[in-house]
Amino acid sequence: MKQTLKTTDIIAVGFMLFAFFLGAGNIIFPPLAGQLAGDNLLPAMTGFLITAVGLPLITIIAVAVAGGSWEHLTKDLPKRAATLIAVLIFIIIGPAFAAPRTGLVAYEMAVRPFIADAAQMHLTVFSILFFAIAMSFAWSQGKLIDVIGKVLTPVLFVGLIILAGAVFIDPQGDMIAPVGEYLSQPLTKGFLEGYNTMDTFGSLMFGMLIVDALRKKGITEQAATTKYLINAACIAAAGLAFVYISLFYLGATSATVAVGADNGGAILSQYVQALFGPYGQVVLSVIVLLACLTTAIGLISACSDYFSSLTSVSYQKWVLIIGVACATVANIGLAQLISLSVPVLFALYPVAIALVALTFVRKQLASPKLAYRVVILVSLAFAMIDAAKVAGIDVSAFNALPLFSVGMGWVMPTFATIVCMCFIGRADNELAEETA
Repeated sequence: MKQTLKTTDIIAVGFMLFAFFLGAGNIIFPPLAGQLAGDNLLPAMTGFLITAVGLPLITIIAVAVAGGSWEHLTKDLPKRAATLIAVLIFIIIGPAFAAPRTGLVAYEMAVRPFIADAAQMHLTVFSILFFAIAMSFAWSQGKLIDVIGKVLTPVLFVGLIILAGAVFIDPQGDMIAPVGEYLSQPLTKGFLEGYNTMDTFGSLMFGMLIVDALRKKGITEQAATTKYLINAACIAAAGLAFVYISLFYLGATSATVAVGADNGGAILSQYVQALFGPYGQVVLSVIVLLACLTTAIGLISACSDYFSSLTSVSYQKWVLIIGVACATVANIGLAQLISLSVPVLFALYPVAIALVALTFVRKQLASPKLAYRVVILVSLAFAMIDAAKVAGIDVSAFNALPLFSVGMGWVMPTFATIVCMCFIGRADNELAEETA
């Protein structure tokens, strides 16, 4: 029987994926990057779009091509290694960094401006309420498309269209000279800033969540699942590109109205108030709350789904465990959370990129099982050096590495290894026989 979805359901699936992606990092990083890039807006924005839109889109397609699950994507890796990578990624996008960040950004940008004397207690109370609501939405996986894709995201998208239209019609200032690394290497700086969205990690896991949602809509055949997963990815990517371009331009024209702002949240808040007057903060609060809430729902659901498949603990219990952990970590504070996450992202992002690249060249590899092991190890080893540099450790001995000075020392060794593995290695059946 031919398995098809109605057009409204296809759009809803795409909107759901878009909403999962559009969270805290997607809102707070582009405005600051745009302001610092100034006249170098185009190359900086291009670099950011490569990692924050291009890589997540390609990753979703890789998940679809591989078979629609993490197990299919990592079938050539040892099972324990694949599980360890997945667990680390889920911890990063779940209770350790990305999910708590949604609550923190929602509080800092949507609630705190309305509190005269904000204290730690206000953050604690808000984080409990925020993640309690997120847990209630994540409780029933089968309703995610209907609740998020057909209700929450359209409201969010309308708000974003209003904001974007106002930014382009009535920019609040002129672009200024680029600052820091945006002056000398805007493309690579923008590329590395895209890491902060964590969307490539998210796409590895959201792809599986979409597959599960499609199954609940009656789509079980591999061809149909792949088709609709790619359709959803394209819709989500188009939405993300629209948001990023708007926010980059907002940041680039914000120097006049956001003097002294040291983070994207402050820039966005001051800009929106300049655009819409006293009601600007209300508009921004609605956009930020919906964006952060939908992402928190997706992250909690994806993490709970995976950890319930690894353990005997039920999905609903994992929702409670992860939700409580997120509310607890959120009380650390936004600046501290971001500073802690950067070295971790530098260490693991290249591994995710290498895994996606291997998926597309798998048929050209002489021995996929050997190639996956070697390439992942090489990418991790050199990524750890980049991470050590970001963490402030002296790794000047590696300065001769190509692109090391811009934080991408892993690129050439990883892709050179992929090329070599197209010619090195025996057939997998020989490797399996020898291992046995």
